[in-house]
Amino acid sequence: MPDFSDRDDFAVKAGKSAVRGRLLAARRALPEESRRAAAARVRLALGDLIAAERPAVAAAYVPVGAEPGGAGLPDALTRMLHPHGRLLLPVLLPDLDLDWAEYAGPASLTPTGRGLREPSGRRRGPDALTDAELVIVPALAVDHRGVRLGRGGGSYDRALARCASALVVALLHDDELVAELPWEPHDRRVQAVITPAGGLVRVG
Repeated sequence: MPDFSDRDDFAVKAGKSAVRGRLLAARRALPEESRRAAAARVRLALGDLIAAERPAVAAAYVPVGAEPGGAGLPDALTRMLHPHGRLLLPVLLPDLDLDWAEYAGPASLTPTGRGLREPSGRRRGPDALTDAELVIVPALAVDHRGVRLGRGGGSYDRALARCASALVVALLHDDELVAELPWEPHDRRVQAVITPAGGLVRVG
């Protein structure tokens, strides 16, 4: 019997690539006013979640372009955490894994060649994510099983494999919570999403 495993793998990757292209185009087409309004609603729902969960350590990221939450997300999260709470932000390593450093305000963010902004403070190692009780991740889409579609580098799949008990939440625009996405065995799932219109939605 022929072995179709390679062909199946290629089909899944091609399916992911096609979905990514459509989602990225839709995000680029969002008017600036819509982006700002969506960011405000996403942050409001995040505030409610953090008030309920009260994490001592949270991990997040610095949104770029039309990513939900807006570029000011780290500052907003810092205000939401209790006074002694810590916020970790990612540093992309050459092998596309993620290191982590504590956020120390806007002046601590350094632009990188990939268009990202990363914390310039002391790196705490990839395993620092195991300290986080709440992990907020970027996504292009999530399905109702919790399958997350990222940008294809695998950085967050590797990072999330280190999270044993953290609540993992993806931030999305409306219509990016979908019925089903292409899936591969290494893909790490999320437990919840936040959208501007729907707020917090548990998945999986």
